[in-house]
Amino acid sequence: MKGSDELVSDGDLHTNGLIQGTNGSLEDKLDELRLLFGKTEGDPLRIVGVGAGAWGSVFAAMLQDSYGSFRDKIQIRIWRRPGKSVDRATAEHLFEVINSREDVLRRLIRRCAYLKYVEGRLGDRVLYADEILKDGFCLNMVDTPICPLKVVTNLQEAVWDADIVINGLPSTETWEVFEEISKYLKERVNVPVVISLAKGIEAELEPEPRIVTPTQMINRASKIGFVLFCMCIN
Repeated sequence: MKGSDELVSDGDLHTNGLIQGTNGSLEDKLDELRLLFGKTEGDPLRIVGVGAGAWGSVFAAMLQDSYGSFRDKIQIRIWRRPGKSVDRATAEHLFEVINSREDVLRRLIRRCAYLKYVEGRLGDRVLYADEILKDGFCLNMVDTPICPLKVVTNLQEAVWDADIVINGLPSTETWEVFEEISKYLKERVNVPVVISLAKGIEAELEPEPRIVTPTQMINRASKIGFVLFCMCIN
C-alpha cells in the first residue's frame, strides 16, 4: 500500500489541507478532537470511511483535502471492496476526462500513474475501482475528480485500529458490513465512534412491522452504542 506522502502534490488543484489562511483554525479544531480521543504526540487520529460510493468518497476526500497535510496528527483512509472492474466504455471516458483537465493530467504524470489509463483506454489493461480511487476517481462519478485517497480493500485492516468509522454504505449493505466489522472489534478495549452518512431505511415485519434506520442497524449488528447520524442539507 502506498504511503500517505504520495497524497500530496505541489501544484495540484487539491492541496490536501494546504488551504491559505485557514490552516491555523483547522489545526486547532483537529487538536481539540485529538484531545477528546486522548491522543498523544506521534499517535495520529485514525479515521476510516467504509463504503466508496459517490457520497462516501466525496466525504472522505473533503476530510483529506482539509486535514491531510497534518500527517503526524491524522490518518484518513477509505475502504471499498476489491475486484470491481472498470468497463471499457468507462475507461475510455475516464481517459477523456483526464486529458481534458491539465491539473489532473499533471498529477497523474507526477505520480507515474498516467500509463495505466492509456492502457485502459486501449483495452490492454483492466482497471479496478479501488486503484482508480487511489488516484482520485470514484467509479460512480468519474466526471468529477477528487483528491487522491489512501484506499484499503481489507475490512479488518481498515477498522481494527480506527478511532472514527464513517459509514458511507447504502442502508441495504450496512447490516452485513457492520456485522463483519463487529468480529474485528471484540478484542478492542475501546470501540470507535461511528458516524453514519447512510440514507434510506429498511423494514422489519417481526415481531411487528417497523422501520429500521441505518444507525439502528449499526447498533444491532456491531453492538456499538454511540452512532452519530450526519445529514447534508443544501
